[in-house]
Amino acid sequence: MNNTSPHFSDDLDLRILAILNEDARMSYREIAKKLDIASGTVYNRIKKMTDNGIIKGYIPLLDHRKLGYDLTVLILIQVEGEYLTKVEKMLATPKEVLAVYDITGEFDVAVIARFKNTKSMNNFIKSTLKISYIRRTVTNVVLNIVKEDQRLKI
Repeated sequence: MNNTSPHFSDDLDLRILAILNEDARMSYREIAKKLDIASGTVYNRIKKMTDNGIIKGYIPLLDHRKLGYDLTVLILIQVEGEYLTKVEKMLATPKEVLAVYDITGEFDVAVIARFKNTKSMNNFIKSTLKISYIRRTVTNVVLNIVKEDQRLKI
């Protein structure tokens, strides 16, 4: 396999990641059985990928709506150039913010956030607009989620 990442020994690492991507709770023994390899090999490969930062952690996939977060928004933001990094760090701190992206095009930053209601969304937007280095924002409310999956398909 032609792999450009120095963190992989071969495609066995990718096969292990693909299994973990589907069920991160699967035991080393179960993974080993699926791949017909030793449990120790699975452990060593996962440890190496964790040490190299390829595996950053394990989290459950939560249903945000069942937890009361009914509003998903995409906020595009224009920022005064020299303050971009500072503003991005400020935007990344609220618990409602899922992602902050440094982007190209007419806007400099894209924020994806989830809110329980329009009042909390409104408060967030108004506090964001108080940041003096922000020139302009455009807020888009998601009406329907057609696809949403943070897992990289391997």
